[in-house]
Amino acid sequence: QVQLVESGGGLVQAGGSLRLSCAASGRTLSRYVTGWFRQAPGKEREFVAAVSRSVGTTSYADSVKGRFIISRDNAKNTVYLQMNSLKPEGTAVYYCAARESGGIWYRFDEYDFWGQGTQVTVSS
Repeated sequence: QVQLVESGGGLVQAGGSLRLSCAASGRTLSRYVTGWFRQAPGKEREFVAAVSRSVGTTSYADSVKGRFIISRDNAKNTVYLQMNSLKPEGTAVYYCAARESGGIWYRFDEYDFWGQGTQVTVSS
């Protein structure tokens, strides 16, 4: 099975940018649909973005569309989330998740493998 490790979180001012990485080991990520989720204190884990395993179709939550970009580097077995124009409401722990299937999936309970998460804090 695949193991996922996120990195790249940190503290950034509103309007700034961060790039999160999700490095996979054990299996190639190209076998999996890979998603990013986030969870703020006291809130449910919510979908942010996902990239499909085959042609690399992407999908985004409305709240991040036009600001975030998900991409996959098969050579590095890594998925990235480029986050631009960050807002304070984007403060959360960001998780990478994978599911060994085609298509795009939006619910956190549809993913089988998870990283440990990386904290993103956006100051106003």
